[in-house]
Amino acid sequence: MAVRKNQADLTATEKRNFVDAVLELKRSGRYDEFISTHNAFIIGDTDDGERTGHRSPSFLPWHRRFLLQFEQALQSITPSVMLPYWDWTADRTPSSSLWADDFLGGDGRSGDGRVTSGPFAFGSGKWPMNIRVDGRTFLRRSLGTGVRELPTRAEVDRVLAMSVYDAAPWNSSSDGFRNNIEGWRGPNLHNRVHVWVGGQMTTGASPNDPVFWLHHCFIDKLWADWQRMHPKSGYLPTGDTPDVVDLHDTMKPWNDVTPADMLDHTKFYTYV
Repeated sequence: MAVRKNQADLTATEKRNFVDAVLELKRSGRYDEFISTHNAFIIGDTDDGERTGHRSPSFLPWHRRFLLQFEQALQSITPSVMLPYWDWTADRTPSSSLWADDFLGGDGRSGDGRVTSGPFAFGSGKWPMNIRVDGRTFLRRSLGTGVRELPTRAEVDRVLAMSVYDAAPWNSSSDGFRNNIEGWRGPNLHNRVHVWVGGQMTTGASPNDPVFWLHHCFIDKLWADWQRMHPKSGYLPTGDTPDVVDLHDTMKPWNDVTPADMLDHTKFYTYV
């Protein structure tokens, strides 16, 4: 069974293989297709209209499929590569291991936020911003500026204790596990991490920063943890719900996969 690991536990070879595969996807143009897809759904998903990837019950299964598709793209280059996750309840500072020069690189410089270290720095010439929301062509970060603190383990545990997956009106005002982990209510988990990283992570083009995948991999792990803790609490809604994806509805843009298909992650990988 394929295993997704904490980035803090990766070997030097595993880090290098992951980075090299990401850079090759970028060079080939395939990486930018993922950015375009995510940006389109950020723009299109609204509280009072059709919503699939965000602000909706399918936030978690949609991103689980999105991550799987990206992981498979990496494996087409290096078959052993698995997505690592970033446990931001433990690795909470700009000096944490994921920001090292041999992995994701560090914080952006003062003034313009340009990342100047690591393999995704503008100076490397290997990470141009082709899909962007403004004219800046370099990766930007401002770690801990937009919001000072990352979510804590206690805050995560409080959300994991919620027994109901989601509830009407099935958007960013809903109460339930999904909306609390997405971060529109409660301790603001997923959304707060995007803001803490800053730069492109605060935009619809957030996959421009490779940390996007490690962050969402941890969100996916937390969903898996919640599923294990609440085996009788399934995906909601289950049918005839306007503007959102019910349990057996197909999800755009793939149109060949439903939330029900994504509930059992162990068909694809496990976490350690």
